[in-house]
Amino acid sequence: MSITPRFCIAAVLAHVAAAVSLASGPADANLNPEAYGPVVRKIFDHCRRGTDAYRKLETLCVEIGHRLSGSKSLDRAIDWAAETLRADGQENVRTEPVEVVRWVRGRESCELIEPYPRTIPMLGLGGSIATPPEGITAEVLCVRDEQELEKRADEARGKIVLFNFPMPADKPETGHGYGVAVRYRVAGASMAAKYGAVAALVRSVTTRSLSTPHTGGMHYRDGVPKIPAAAITVEYAELIDRLTRRGQRVVVRLKMQARTDPKPAMSANVLGELVGREKPEEIVVIGGHIDSWDVGQGAHDDGGGCVTAIEALSVLRKLGLRPRRTIRVVLFTNEENGLAGARTYAQTHADELPRHVAAIESDSGMFALRGFGISMADKDRQKRAAAQLEQILPLFAPLRENLRVFPGRSGADVGPLRPAGVATMGQIVDMTHYFDYHHTDADTIDKVDPKLLDENVAAMALMAYILADMPQRLGQP
Repeated sequence: MSITPRFCIAAVLAHVAAAVSLASGPADANLNPEAYGPVVRKIFDHCRRGTDAYRKLETLCVEIGHRLSGSKSLDRAIDWAAETLRADGQENVRTEPVEVVRWVRGRESCELIEPYPRTIPMLGLGGSIATPPEGITAEVLCVRDEQELEKRADEARGKIVLFNFPMPADKPETGHGYGVAVRYRVAGASMAAKYGAVAALVRSVTTRSLSTPHTGGMHYRDGVPKIPAAAITVEYAELIDRLTRRGQRVVVRLKMQARTDPKPAMSANVLGELVGREKPEEIVVIGGHIDSWDVGQGAHDDGGGCVTAIEALSVLRKLGLRPRRTIRVVLFTNEENGLAGARTYAQTHADELPRHVAAIESDSGMFALRGFGISMADKDRQKRAAAQLEQILPLFAPLRENLRVFPGRSGADVGPLRPAGVATMGQIVDMTHYFDYHHTDADTIDKVDPKLLDENVAAMALMAYILADMPQRLGQP
């Protein structure tokens, strides 16, 4: 959908006034959303004409490609991001070192041996150990969930356990079904190993599949043997399930060379700033994660989020919009398989965190805007912050109508800032198709709509500017 103004600014401000009067609790006397009408016009008019975001995303995705932690391609992406921020004229551009886990996929394959030979499309799960060089050949025990596994625990010893748990249909604004299904990807290997299984397979975490496997991170539980783990396609999970329930013996051979290097690799977070005009020591963070899985191009996850933050800051600088406080882009490393970048940022900037006003993350793909999440450690402050955001959202009407505030939602990388009192936020989009591409070879730039990318840039730029410019800090009375 293009960024087409649906209202003149006067009409927008009338909506704002109505929203303020209807906000839960009394309107904040220090917050005057109507004053930002000229800023709305400048940002949305500029982004409607088109930004440089898609060209930047194309460079990141096509010339650099996927960016697994500890890889040379991630190193190139980090260098590119810093160079891009400098070329845009941003201030205090730097990289900050982060130690990351380096997991290497290696060669891998999965074959159906009985009842007939087939090649099964698969992807090893990040963090998995390898199989022996000859692979693991074993009968498959197919279960739907942990409860069925417990009931059939005596059958699991010596077998490859397949969790055929279907991801529930997506809720467009939340991707709710992912949280229910992903636990089998994360913990399925340990669930199966507890009962003597020799390997684990999981149905790819998606609601739609065209024989595309989805990778992602997994973890081993302490005190439980480590066994190899991989994801297979929805289609083959269903086939194996159907065969076993018909009483047929299913045998699979799994081969994986996966390894985790014993020593951490060095990576970095990337930072750049638009320094505030009155309170430069107070900071609003905007960003995403620069790493991705080692498949596809990491376009939606999370190249688009990184470019959104980079370009939002560039738009504000081009338009001469310098808020009271500093807006800082942070591109976090190692979100996918460790969250080391987020934790290191929180540690490195611990003394500065009391001056962090808010932190907004974009990590749900470049789809149609639905609103903003807000999560704070102090729930009374969160309630006030949500009410203030409700007063601000009508300003976005020329961009997209009927936006919402989502209390309790933010993002993984900004999460470590929350205990320090930072208002953590997420840019919420329509996630109907996000998990079609998530963690797959299909997460490529051709799946990104340039106009929706520009819409996300406009939304990030406006929200960051208002939070950095409003007289009081978000969540304060």
